[in-house]
Amino acid sequence: MEEPIVVAVDVPLVGDERKKNWAKIVTGVDDTLATGWAYEGEFIATGGIQDVPVGSIILSYGERGSRANPQIEAKVLLVNNDATVSLMATAKGRAWARTLRDQIVELMAEADQAPTVLRDWDPTLTQYSDEAITEEIRRRGL
Repeated sequence: MEEPIVVAVDVPLVGDERKKNWAKIVTGVDDTLATGWAYEGEFIATGGIQDVPVGSIILSYGERGSRANPQIEAKVLLVNNDATVSLMATAKGRAWARTLRDQIVELMAEADQAPTVLRDWDPTLTQYSDEAITEEIRRRGL
């Protein structure tokens, strides 16, 4: 099995940094649950750069407002191969987990079906430094 390609992405902080916030690389979903516990995967830090495999689905959660009346927001992000993230879905309120569950399951199914496309040589490769090409060759184990 090939090692996944890892890129450094900026994982946004959702909500107020003084309140509850977290992010997770979602690797599975328990469709019998309608809470945040439905999402399986590794927690990662928010509000900074993290090394994440390309194609990963990141669930980012945060709160703002008062402790008695928190305003909850959750975002689903897809990690692109150019080290950017795309916002795929967002939800607010106490039903955020159930609101996002089906969309995350659908994204995971698409990712499982989408093969990695390897391109042949083209002139844009000449724009990469020797170090970048050497690093990619090492990463692929060639």
